[in-house]
Amino acid sequence: MRAKKLSEARNDAALAIGILFIATCLRAPFTSLGPLLEIVQESLHLSTAATGLVNALPLLAFAILSPVVPLISKKLGLEPALGVALVLVGAGTALRASGYIWSLYLGTGFIGCGIAICNVLLPSLVKRDFPGLIPRITALYALTMGISAALGSMLVVPVAQSFGWEFASATLILLPFVAWLIWIPQMAAWKERTWSECTEELQSISLWKSSLAWQVSLFFGITSLIYYISVSWLPALLKDAGFTDAEAGNIHGLMQLASAIPGLILLPAIKMMKDQRLIAVIIAAITMLGTTGLAMLPRLAIIWGACVGFGAGAAIVLGLIFIGLRSSNTRQAASLSGMAQSVGYLLAASGPICAGIVHDIFQNWIIVFYSCGFLCILLALVGLGAGRNIHLNERV
Repeated sequence: MRAKKLSEARNDAALAIGILFIATCLRAPFTSLGPLLEIVQESLHLSTAATGLVNALPLLAFAILSPVVPLISKKLGLEPALGVALVLVGAGTALRASGYIWSLYLGTGFIGCGIAICNVLLPSLVKRDFPGLIPRITALYALTMGISAALGSMLVVPVAQSFGWEFASATLILLPFVAWLIWIPQMAAWKERTWSECTEELQSISLWKSSLAWQVSLFFGITSLIYYISVSWLPALLKDAGFTDAEAGNIHGLMQLASAIPGLILLPAIKMMKDQRLIAVIIAAITMLGTTGLAMLPRLAIIWGACVGFGAGAAIVLGLIFIGLRSSNTRQAASLSGMAQSVGYLLAASGPICAGIVHDIFQNWIIVFYSCGFLCILLALVGLGAGRNIHLNERV
């Protein structure tokens, strides 16, 4: 009996380690290109809007692929599907670094598809194998995402300055490669499981007519829109304000590191509240302070970047929590999740492109970040609706 418990503990530890290594691939291969975007733009002679499309492609992949990921896991199995996702991220990273325009976009698309699969399946994996540790494991992999993304943003600029942006981008392939090696035992030990909660046929639930469902979806979408505009173009704003490439990369990394912190403190705070309206407004206010601060006083970007990271990171976590709290049952939660992620990421995908167009028209980034401040007001208003302590009706 003791040997069996020890074996189960080792298996659980190996699985938890595998989850954390997969988490290192959920942001860094995508967001770490941000500090290099202007270098890439100059190297490949791209317009600002065309460069913004590089960061929009993964978001489009998230929006399009997320609703069908449960079907992929049903066909392949959960662990093998995650293994395929890591291969996609690695292949996309290598392709993107080959130095051609077509490979930049195609590789980025592959990265987005791989991350989309992981985004959908990791919470299911945690729920299945660690049902009593969901907040702790979720917080740990959220923190891992933030740390890996921060380190990536801080390191790519000095590497690019010494060896070129292609080599700096290619080094990120280490993350999915190592994660895939660590995940091999999980794929080898995979056995057919019943995934009733994830793969069963969903009843026809018309959430598109529900104001609450739209409030949850828009909260998730506006948050993602603000975050990905900031991730994409913060380094460009900072360099226009006189920061060096390395300094811009460090602040960019700090913003992403700050986005990981709310995962450790938000869940306990939510448990003590009757609803989430106040916390939604506070989060929106912190994010607004950061975005408007970047527009008004960019020299204090180390403060404003941390505010944007903390506020947007907390809002993303809260948006995911809304999906569970506002739904009445498992099927409804799955349907709401599909709606929120599809609407949210389609909205977010427009952000980097539109921000690039605005920059090309006005030749500065100040208007872009003031616009993000206005979006924070909308985020607070939507949060007042999504944060109410109510559930979607069984028929909506």
